[in-house]
Amino acid sequence: MKISVIITSGGSSVRFGSNKLLANIGNMTVIETTISKFIDIADEIVIPSKGDIVEFLKKSQLMNNKIKFAPFGLTRQKSVYNGLLVCDNPDVVLIHDGARPFVKRDTILKTIDAVKEKKAVLAGIMALDTIKEIEGGRVIRTLDRNKIFQAQTPQAFDYKLIKEIHEFYKDRDDFTDDSSMAEQYGIDVYIVEGSKDNIKITTKDDLKY
Repeated sequence: MKISVIITSGGSSVRFGSNKLLANIGNMTVIETTISKFIDIADEIVIPSKGDIVEFLKKSQLMNNKIKFAPFGLTRQKSVYNGLLVCDNPDVVLIHDGARPFVKRDTILKTIDAVKEKKAVLAGIMALDTIKEIEGGRVIRTLDRNKIFQAQTPQAFDYKLIKEIHEFYKDRDDFTDDSSMAEQYGIDVYIVEGSKDNIKITTKDDLKY
């Protein structure tokens, strides 16, 4: 089975104050740490990104012929679509946030194993806190947290299916992740248990974690 991974890396990092993907975790940057989690699992890694990330990675010790670059899109959705166009016709594709460097190998492998049968899966964790739906600052109702999962990445799909979905919705830019596109398209999406450690780095305090 041929596996491609698209690692998104074009965020604005406004809340971080600088490009968070180039911040250091130990002896590697955030983006290098994320790539390292997939480098021996994937047949290719496609990175839709801006010039600063591209130029940095071209000089990285991780750089090899598995790593490709795709044009940066103005939205995450556009960047992922650009990445799908660069992929070399894999069987499945994993889509992962560049700012989630703490993803566990076990989570990645479980996601790959599940997508073989399910066609559309994502890593996620069950909500630990009580979840409230609000409107105008007022609580409307309390949701059943036993039915609430917090979505993470990687999200994995049959390649031809997710490419078809992206092409169908290419004139829209309001989807926040790829699984929501699949849901809207009428595809059943399944959960693989992730890890609470698989946080998305947003602020500098997250790096302390």
